Amino acid sequence: MTTRHRSLLVLALSLSAACHDARTPVVVYSPHGRDLLQLFESTYEQAHPEVDVRWLDMGSQEVVDRLRSERANPQADVWFGAPATLFARAAADGLLAPYRPSWAGAIPATSRGDGDLYFGVFRTLPVLVFNSAAVSAAEAPADWDALLDPQWKGRLLIRDPMASGVLRTVFGMVLARSLAETGSTDRGFAWLARLDAQTKEYVANPALLHEKLLRQEGAVTIWELTDTLLERRRGAPFGYRFASSGTPVIDDAIALVAGAPHAEAARGFVEWVGGLEAQRLAAEQVFRIPARTDLPPEALPAWAREALAEMRPAEVDGKLVAREIQGWMATWDRTVRGHGGDR
Repeated sequence: MTTRHRSLLVLALSLSAACHDARTPVVVYSPHGRDLLQLFESTYEQAHPEVDVRWLDMGSQEVVDRLRSERANPQADVWFGAPATLFARAAADGLLAPYRPSWAGAIPATSRGDGDLYFGVFRTLPVLVFNSAAVSAAEAPADWDALLDPQWKGRLLIRDPMASGVLRTVFGMVLARSLAETGSTDRGFAWLARLDAQTKEYVANPALLHEKLLRQEGAVTIWELTDTLLERRRGAPFGYRFASSGTPVIDDAIALVAGAPHAEAARGFVEWVGGLEAQRLAAEQVFRIPARTDLPPEALPAWAREALAEMRPAEVDGKLVAREIQGWMATWDRTVRGHGGDR
């Protein structure tokens, strides 16, 4: 049984159990993983015993696809996590409902969706990850272009980009840069073809990606900082480097789902997630960098201060990526995936 199917089964059993539970459910679709979701579920329910938080963990693109398929009969109340580019597309498709939490003013204007349809909560940082038992820090790739070095051919693992907001963000950066600097995406797709030729496998989900990297089925990958630090805390020998040419910082957002069955309770959960208590909790316990700008640096844990000092943000036209990424990814899937070595 796949992780997604296990999650669906857990949700189905949870919903069934709800028939005998007087609490108000808040159903959350999220790619954020068990560590953060369980932490927020237990903390929020302790403070709000009248609410039953139920989460379903899936890839960012899978959330969009699911919300679209459930449009006529929404099952989710809250969408929690994914690049703002995906939220922008969902907003344009009428899948989100407006709600302006009290903390909205503490979020940069660039992290707020038009019409109060979504707001940034965390800053997620894509990084170059390596198994330090197989690759020294000095040998590890120091930039995106370094992944094209012959030494990584057949040693590179990539999370399936079609389902992953992280990989879509990195691919979007490559293609947007190509368009800005040459007037065409051709150079960007040529780069992605070379990356495809280096890739040993496109991996179905983050858990399997980490298992394969741990077993040294690959030596390097592209993923995000939070999961990498969580795996290191569990004992995995994972190292990481920020790309020297720039990191495409992800505005990781939250939104109320259009037609949410439990909208009032959902608004309460959204309000709490962006509040100071939850933001500090996430930073201290599960390596999340708050999107809020009103937190002084000394309020962040040391790991976050060090990461923000080391990371160089990449300049990316977010509106261009939001508008074009769906078509770009369809082109990549049709013409690049599995064909990079043919070019």
